Amino acid sequence: RLDNMLQLICHPDTPAATVETIEVSTARSENGRLWLRFHLEGQLDALELDKPRPPERTDGLWKSTCFEVFLGLKGESFYLEYNLAPSGRWAAYAFTDYRSGGSNLEVEATPEIFRDASQGHFAIETEIILPVHWHGAPIDLNLTAVIEEAGGTKSYWALSHPPGKPDFHHRDCFALHLEAPSGA
Repeated sequence: RLDNMLQLICHPDTPAATVETIEVSTARSENGRLWLRFHLEGQLDALELDKPRPPERTDGLWKSTCFEVFLGLKGESFYLEYNLAPSGRWAAYAFTDYRSGGSNLEVEATPEIFRDASQGHFAIETEIILPVHWHGAPIDLNLTAVIEEAGGTKSYWALSHPPGKPDFHHRDCFALHLEAPSGA
């Protein structure tokens, strides 16, 4: 069941010359799984999109093209961050508060990242298994993308941006609320 299809907004200070749109579809299941599909329309030959590699936890993915999801529980300061690279590499972190207390998040299963591309579109799809205590809880999400163009220029995309420079960790960006799945 598809819960949402949302359009990401490019940060006004980081305009994208070669990306037209980025949309994200989500679905949440009763067994703690969160399905995500990021779909980018643009000039793919002008973007830095790593070639597929074996899935492996890798830090620093956000330094190049990377799709991300941040998850928080309403009223709580702790949150999770998942980074998903076009290469199939991934990372998952748990933070105790805004940009602090970050540590690697233990995951139940390595997220598999599937990619699909044609001349004018690129998409990745994955399913994340949330930690057990998140299964039945309503969650707030921030869906984001860092897009690197050939030459190193980057644009920053999110559901919502707080004032100032791009900051995906800011709680004002956690603009999507997903209720607990029925039956959870």
